[in-house]
Amino acid sequence: MQADAMRLLAIAITMLAVMPSALGEALVVVHAVDGISRNPEVYGKLRTTMILGCSLVETTAIYALLVSILLLFTK
Repeated sequence: MQADAMRLLAIAITMLAVMPSALGEALVVVHAVDGISRNPEVYGKLRTTMILGCSLVETTAIYALLVSILLLFTK
């Protein structure tokens, strides 16, 4: 019984890694939009960099989800 509780606690802690990832992704987008509004000529370059930054930040959430799924379905 205690092992199940510890496993569920580990899953909850792992899922806490998703919140900073979402905040980081939001900051990437906010600063890219701010840069585009200040200098519209660099729209293409900023958009490409923003998409790359968002994909790198999103990998943290994907890894946390993967770890939580592995913890949930393994004994």
